[in-house]
Formats: sequence, C-alpha cells, structure tokens
Amino acid sequence: MADQDARNGEDKRPTEIPALRWEEPPEGPVLLLLDQTRLPAEEVELVCTDAPALVEAIRSLAVRGAPLLGIAGAYGVALAAARGFDVAEAAEALAGARPTAVNLAGGVRRAQTAHQGALARTGDTRLAAAAALDAARALHREDTEASARMAAHGLALLDELLPAGGHRVLTHCNTGSLVSGGEGTAFAVALAAHRAGRLRRLWVDETRPLLQGARLTAYEAARNDMPYTLLTDNAAGSLFAAGEVDAVLIGADRIAADGSVANKVGSYPLAVLARYHHVPFIVVAPVTTVDPDTPDGASVEVEQRPGYEVTEVTAPQVPVTGAGGGIPVAPLGTQAYNPAFDLTPPELVTAIVTEEGAVSPVTAEALAELCARSRQVTIS
Repeated sequence: MADQDARNGEDKRPTEIPALRWEEPPEGPVLLLLDQTRLPAEEVELVCTDAPALVEAIRSLAVRGAPLLGIAGAYGVALAAARGFDVAEAAEALAGARPTAVNLAGGVRRAQTAHQGALARTGDTRLAAAAALDAARALHREDTEASARMAAHGLALLDELLPAGGHRVLTHCNTGSLVSGGEGTAFAVALAAHRAGRLRRLWVDETRPLLQGARLTAYEAARNDMPYTLLTDNAAGSLFAAGEVDAVLIGADRIAADGSVANKVGSYPLAVLARYHHVPFIVVAPVTTVDPDTPDGASVEVEQRPGYEVTEVTAPQVPVTGAGGGIPVAPLGTQAYNPAFDLTPPELVTAIVTEEGAVSPVTAEALAELCARSRQVTIS
C-alpha cells in the first residue's frame, strides 16, 4: 500500500507542525509553539498569550535555537503590543530570557524599534502593534530565505573540501527546522547533501544532558529519510579515530567579532578532535548570529543551566520523583556543572557559513567585511 501511495505521488508521513506560528482567533492573537520538550514522543503545541508565557517557554527550551529565538522574541513583542501589555517591560523580559543567544535580543529590539517608531509617528497603539507584527513577520521571512542560502553555500563548501563525495558528517545538538523559520542551519546543509545524493551518513551526537540530538535531530533526520546513526557524545573520539568522519557541521548561538563560536556545550571538544584528525570543522549560522559588540570568546556570557538537568533524567510516560521533575541518577545533594554552551576559538574553525557566503580562514577582518556586506544588501 505504501508503494502504491508513493507511485501515486502521495506522501503519507505526518504533516509537519511548524516550530512557531502566529494565529488570530476571535479571543485575541496568540503565538503557538511546538513544544520541543515533548518531542519525539508527542507533537503538542503551547499557546502563548503574553510575554511571561513565552519567557517561560524559552527558558524551559520548549522553543530554542538561535534563529528561532530571534523570531520568537520579535513575535513576543508584537503579542504584548497587540494585547495591550507594557511593551518595554515585555521586551526587557524576553531579551534576557537566554543571555548567550544574541538573536533573541536582536529580534526583540527589531520589533520594539518598529513599535516605538510607529507610535511616535502616529500616536496610534493599533498601528504600532501592527508595525511590531510586520517586523516579526519580516524577520521570519528573512530567516526562511537565509536558511535556503546557507544550505546552498554549505553544500558547495562541502563539495569543495570533500571532492570524493559520499559525505560522512557529524553534527551536535539540533540545527534543523526546529530552530529556524526554514530548514535550519547546519542540518539544512546535511539535508541538502542528502537530497543531492551526496550524504553517506549523518552522525548524530546525542547531546547531553538534554539530548537535543537524540530527541530532535534524530527526529528530523528520520522524517527526512536521511541515513543517520546516533552516538553518545563520548563516542565521538573513537569515531574520528576510526576515520569515519569527513566533516563536522554545527550551528552557533553567538559568534564574537574575532570569530569565537559559542554553541551547545560539547562543540569545543569536537573542534579539538577535528583539528587533530585533520577533519573540517564548519559552523553554519545566519549573519544575525555574528555579534560585533562582543569582541572575543571571553566576553560571551555563558548561560548556566540548573544542576538537576545533569543529576536527573526524564523519559516520556515514566514516573518522576526528582526536584526537577525527572528520575534521579546521582546521590541526593550532588552538585553539577552545567554550562549550556562552550566557546570554540576561531583558529579551530575551518569556515563559518552564512547566507552571504563562507568565511575561511576565520578572522575578525573577514567577519567584519561579511557583516558590512550583509548590511549593504539589506539596505539596498
């Protein structure tokens, strides 16, 4: 029956739920979020009617990923404006919900600036709310377009670095459509390689402690019929030693002016392994993730997550007894070190791929030129 459906051109896979969408039911506008903490067991949407609800969704990682956080922040400002809440207060709360992700504050500022400008010009709160929503929608569209361009630039770079084809790519955390208005950042490059028939294997780090790789990247790879294999984070070294990795593809939550990359904790060890084994280490992120106001990696504020994310585990439909809502796996009172991100210095990064092209070698001058070029394109 499945073969017949395929011959008829019908896709019987479940319809994909967007990671984020704006709706306007009769009772007032809402922001709907695919709850990523429930994946892959359940596809459930959260309904946010105000900024505090969205802040909680961001902190709990129900919505996550640098580009999507920027979009969510912009829509959060629009939501506060449309429902008559204090926009400045909402913007401040949203911008500080996850300090490392520069896109979040950037999206908030963009919508807030549009709101303030319209309010100053017209004095009409409805027109100001509409301006904030227009700004959020514009950012959403731009991210969708940027995702497609990053995928094309990234695939071209892979083919240049690995002319033999049959790419075996290792990725960390989750960088697909769950973090973007489009098909993602690093994952979008792997997906483009798959569609071109040039992806031999996607190696998926499970990404402890919250398993974004196991729960989310594997979920997206399966839905796209990609050849993928899941591994524990500490198995990556043996995979490199066996010669099974041709390239590493990761995303970024913030890229400092000098090219230092803040990404999900566990990225830096992969960069060290890649350098030792002469494997390209490629970062894929939109230009909005480059923060010229952060001079270097030491200046990046790294978010510290709750210790219970390390001392407890969660599993769908299993009784929980821990303080954080999980199953304790460490003795009561155990202290945990749980940074959300680590920093990879630019000398370990082979290339940074953006929608405006790739930077290699990664230097402060090359990044500044890329950002200036991007601003010119946006203005024109």
